[in-house]
Amino acid sequence: MTAITESAICTTCPYCGVGCGVVARPDGAGGLEIRGDKAHPANEGRLCSKGSALGETLGLEDRLLAPQIGGQEASWDEALDLVADKFRAAIAEHGPDAVAFYVSGQLLTEDYYVANKLMKGFIGSGNIDTNSRLCMASSVAGHRRAFGTDTVPGLYEDFDQAEVIVLVGSNLAWCHPVLYQRIAAAKAARPDLRVVVVDPRRTATCDLADLHLAIAPGGDAALFNGLLAEIAATGAVNAAYVAAHVTGFPEALAAAQASDIGLTGLSDADLAAFYDLWIGAEKVVTVYSQGINQSSSGTDKVNAILNCHLATGRIGRPGMGPFSVTGQPNAMGGREVGGLANMLACHLDIENADHRGAVQGFWKSPTMASGPGLKAVDMFRAVEAGQIKALWVICTNPAVSMPEADRVRAAIAGCDFVVVSDLTAQTDTAQLADVVLPATGWGEKDGTVTNSERRISRQRAVLLPPGQARHDWQILCDFAARMGWGAWFDYATPAAIFREYAALSGVAGALGRDFDISDLATLSDADYAALAPFTWPQSARKRGGRFFAEGQFYTPDARARMLPIVPRLPQSALSPDTPFRLNTGRVRDHWHTMTRTAKSARLSQHMGEPYLEIHPRDAARLGLGPAVLAEVSNAHGRALLRVLESARVPQESVFAPMHWTAQTASAGRVDALVPATVDPVSGQPESKAATVKITPFKAAWYGFAVSLQDVTPRCDYWAKARSKAGWRIELAGRESPQDWEAFALDLFGRAEAQAITMIDQTRGLARVALLQEGRVVAALFVAPEPVAVSRGHVAALLGATDQPALLAGRAGADRPDPGATICACFDVGVNTVLAAIADQGLASVEAIGAALRAGTNCGSCRPELAALLAQARSVEAAE
Repeated sequence: MTAITESAICTTCPYCGVGCGVVARPDGAGGLEIRGDKAHPANEGRLCSKGSALGETLGLEDRLLAPQIGGQEASWDEALDLVADKFRAAIAEHGPDAVAFYVSGQLLTEDYYVANKLMKGFIGSGNIDTNSRLCMASSVAGHRRAFGTDTVPGLYEDFDQAEVIVLVGSNLAWCHPVLYQRIAAAKAARPDLRVVVVDPRRTATCDLADLHLAIAPGGDAALFNGLLAEIAATGAVNAAYVAAHVTGFPEALAAAQASDIGLTGLSDADLAAFYDLWIGAEKVVTVYSQGINQSSSGTDKVNAILNCHLATGRIGRPGMGPFSVTGQPNAMGGREVGGLANMLACHLDIENADHRGAVQGFWKSPTMASGPGLKAVDMFRAVEAGQIKALWVICTNPAVSMPEADRVRAAIAGCDFVVVSDLTAQTDTAQLADVVLPATGWGEKDGTVTNSERRISRQRAVLLPPGQARHDWQILCDFAARMGWGAWFDYATPAAIFREYAALSGVAGALGRDFDISDLATLSDADYAALAPFTWPQSARKRGGRFFAEGQFYTPDARARMLPIVPRLPQSALSPDTPFRLNTGRVRDHWHTMTRTAKSARLSQHMGEPYLEIHPRDAARLGLGPAVLAEVSNAHGRALLRVLESARVPQESVFAPMHWTAQTASAGRVDALVPATVDPVSGQPESKAATVKITPFKAAWYGFAVSLQDVTPRCDYWAKARSKAGWRIELAGRESPQDWEAFALDLFGRAEAQAITMIDQTRGLARVALLQEGRVVAALFVAPEPVAVSRGHVAALLGATDQPALLAGRAGADRPDPGATICACFDVGVNTVLAAIADQGLASVEAIGAALRAGTNCGSCRPELAALLAQARSVEAAE
């Protein structure tokens, strides 16, 4: 990679919606040195393990460096001419709704704006939707129903000032670690701060909790309805605020009082403790995320939370309010520019003819979408039915991440014409495309993003685009020119797009909308380049700050709406055939479908393969031992997952992460199991409540392998992850090969290598090391049960010439084994921590940090460090 400058550049992290500031400095070797930006208000210098490892994810090994047509390299002119011809023909023959864009919360705002303008104002269809539909749509819908607009009322500062923070359906410690650390710091500074975690699982976030409510799946609306009823019963309603600023209170309260609190699955004592905490402290922040949103009643759950804050007037003032934390770096920006099928730019309503006319008049566009387009699930149903003739997927991987992913993959494969813009052609979705276009990625892109607290920050280029890669907005503008609309898309820079966008927001502000940054409509290129982070709005009417302390909602009568909520359980019902409830989510060190994080060996060590977290009693009942493989299935798909026994999940419920793809595992695409059941208001899928069957995978053998070069195994189960020197691969099969040495030579593609073997046919054991020029290039370890070798030690011997102890699979006394990685930020292993606890008498997480640095950066490993301390104490007590 070629650096643009030798100086450090202030930019923004491309992962979750916290929006952390990053300082990136070229290292002189084509990479970047990364540190947190202490001046950025979102993170004040903190970074999580993923953000800290950004410099390790910039390699070009799998980058797409030129356009491809049918898998063959082509010129940009050939590729874009073909794309324009196919879209033009589909529109001419079948109308504008025969084409669609499916885009991403990882796009920059400028990319998003151009895509939305192109589809809605020039093609004339609402068929542009985004993967944000999968994570934030219910929050958007709830905000719009209650407030009249998709407005996040509060700021991160509220976490510092709150007396009670409630985390609902959010494993903040793993999914938003910097916000978790902000709350941890606030609690350390103010020990009276109380933290409540509402989650069926006992996640790492519970380490901070004063109260964990292990709620039954689907019980959230009942919980907050119960809270609303208790608010009224105890006289905690802010009658003056409700009278002046709210409608619908009597109906909402009546529905709440009629709710069945038993749906929560919580004890009376836990409910009373929660209600006392929430009602007893005026400064309450209720933080919610995917556990609320990813539900067939997600919008109702959001409104049940909002009802409680509106009834008490605890909104828009320091230290209080509902707070939706977003999952992607620019999901908020996409919502602001109208990237969802049912929205217009700048929080204008696509259903409103005046709003449509205002946007069309501003754009001077030849047409305008007459109403909402197809939401994500409906869009891919239309692809499947042949109604969508041309599909353009930009910077996302729906063949993995959509519910009923197998069905979506087949639909994309059967579409008449598919275009994918991405960094790599090696994604499950790109491999289905007719045309793949090379786009720029983080470190090369230049534009803006909006984080969860409405803070707009610059993402700046540090590196030149590799090969022929182009920015997404440039690709779309080049396409628009070929469609005959070049005059409306002749932007020279992202600054020009931003100015137009800011000017349009002034139109929205004049129509009474919340999103207005028209102060920046005349921003110069130089000022745009130097733009500091700011919260919107920025206009003559209002600058930054919170919303709704004094009412002034964005409804026709300026009053908020409280809605009567009737709790509904998940649509998928448990049955004898599918007796387990599957919860899906993220792991600590990976993100989405790993196209970026899987490039980092450090990030791949903590959780290196897809797994199924299951209660020990359920595992015993099913005949599943520790670390064996389980087959998880239902009518929609199947997955093979490593068993992780854990009492952190309730019985009859299991958890599996959603990151693995067909590129990284044989059968780890967990969203293939998720039904395409959606919230009727938001269209967001119910991703955390599939019902599944679980059976043992009858493996004849298990294997662990390491290799200097990438491999594609041909066996029933495999999962691979990068190591420092190469690759680590987990393997298993139903039938054992006749010749393990031949199997190894074929697996690694090393026919000329020297093989050193240790094979015991009677016990079913085999160990094969391959050497070339005296160096270890690969090794395979096989056993009839999950292979017990020191994986870190074996992987570290790749490329080494001193291999006598390799086949032992364990480090000798002269070479301590660090064990499995627990702190990805500083690459600290479990054994290293346990040894330091024993040898140095470490008695606290802080002491571990001082000795080893573990837990001192993002802090997301601190709960696991605490668990190791407890383990060491229990061993000491037993002795």
